[in-house]
Amino acid sequence: MKVLIYGASINPQRYAYLAAHMLHQKGHELVLVGIKKGELLGASIRPNDWIEADVDTVTLYVGPQNQEGLLNYLRKLKPRRVIFNPGTENEKLEKSLNEEGILTEEACTLVLLQTGQF
Repeated sequence: MKVLIYGASINPQRYAYLAAHMLHQKGHELVLVGIKKGELLGASIRPNDWIEADVDTVTLYVGPQNQEGLLNYLRKLKPRRVIFNPGTENEKLEKSLNEEGILTEEACTLVLLQTGQF
């Protein structure tokens, strides 16, 4: 499954970094999008307007204060599902995505992966 990490980071202290490693270990294809350049697990972090085909799931690691323009981006990306990790919850964005037919979930990607619910 192709998973896009929005808010990807090369900082080992960040949850996005931990999620990238766990997703990679579980065999998921990663697309990394973030504001800081870098490489992680052999993949470059792309700019926050990067469109990739066939993304199944987007897992968010940016707070609501940094989500401006995200609805339009996700409309173009057309993922099946968006996971709002703790601290990224945004009721208005979730409602808009649901209206577009995109599933949303308020959950922790790390917990979902560890418990086999991803």
